[in-house]
Amino acid sequence: MGFNSEGLGLPKGTDELLRSLIHERTGIYFDNGKAELLTDKLSPLVIERGFSSFLDYYYLLKYDEAAQGEWLSVFDALSVPETFFWREMDQVRALVETIVPRWVGERGAEPLKIWSAACATGEEPLTIAMALEEAGWFERARIEIQASDGSPAVVERARRGLYRGRAFRNLPAPLRERYFTREGDGPTARWRVSPELHARVGWGVANLMDEGEVAARAAAHVIFCRNVFIYFSESAVARVARSFAKFIRPPGYLFVGTSESLLRLTTDFSLEEMGDAFVYVKRGSAG
Repeated sequence: MGFNSEGLGLPKGTDELLRSLIHERTGIYFDNGKAELLTDKLSPLVIERGFSSFLDYYYLLKYDEAAQGEWLSVFDALSVPETFFWREMDQVRALVETIVPRWVGERGAEPLKIWSAACATGEEPLTIAMALEEAGWFERARIEIQASDGSPAVVERARRGLYRGRAFRNLPAPLRERYFTREGDGPTARWRVSPELHARVGWGVANLMDEGEVAARAAAHVIFCRNVFIYFSESAVARVARSFAKFIRPPGYLFVGTSESLLRLTTDFSLEEMGDAFVYVKRGSAG
C-alpha cells in the first residue's frame, strides 16, 4: 500500500508542478493517470526530509541550490531496474558479429568505445562483455565498455556484482557457471560475477537529461540505450537523441529497445538493418 499523499498535503495544481519538474530534470513522464504513482514513489522522501506537503518538497527541488544531491535520491525513488542477462540478443550479436569485425578491419588497434547509457543494475553491459569474451574479441581488439544510470542506488548494486536467480532466466546455464559464483542456498542464494568480467566495465552515474553528463560518456562509437525511452516523453527522447548525435563518434551506432523508435523524433540518425537487428546510425558518419 502506498503512502497517503493527501495526508502530506497535495494542493490542486501541485501535482502538475511536480510532474513537470520531474519531467524536465529526469525525462520521465507521469501523465494524469500516473500522478498517484509519482506521489507514492516520492512520499518516503517527503516524510524523511520532514516536510508536511509535496509543495514544500517541490520548492526544495526547484529553488534550493543545495538540492542537487536530493535529485540523486529522486532518481533512486523513480528507478525501474527490472532487467536480466542475455536480453534482446539480436542487437548484441550485431555488435559482436558485424560492428566489431568491421571496426577491427578498418581501424586496427584503435580502441572501440561502447557506452551502456541506462545500465540499471548492470545486466546489459555484463551481457555485452560476456558476448565479446565468448567471441574472443578482448584478446584480438581493444574494447572499452562504460556503463551508467541516473540512479546511484542501482549503479551501486551493479558495482557489487551480486544477482538473484531471476536475472539469469535467459542466460544459458554454461555461461552462468563460467562467469558467476553461487553464494548461499535456497531463496537467499545470490550469484556473484567474476572479478575478471566485472573489471571489463567501468561504472558511473549519469543523468541522460544533463548534456554535460552525457558529453562525458557519449563520445563512444556504440551506444546502447535500451528500454528506458518507454518511460520518457517524446520531447525528452528527442532531447536525449540530439545529445547522443552531438557527441557520438563515427561510425556512430545507437541501439534502443526493440519496442522503441526514434523515427519520428530525430533526423540525426538513420535506421539500418544489421543481421536480425536494427540499429540507428549517425547520419554523415564515416566508417
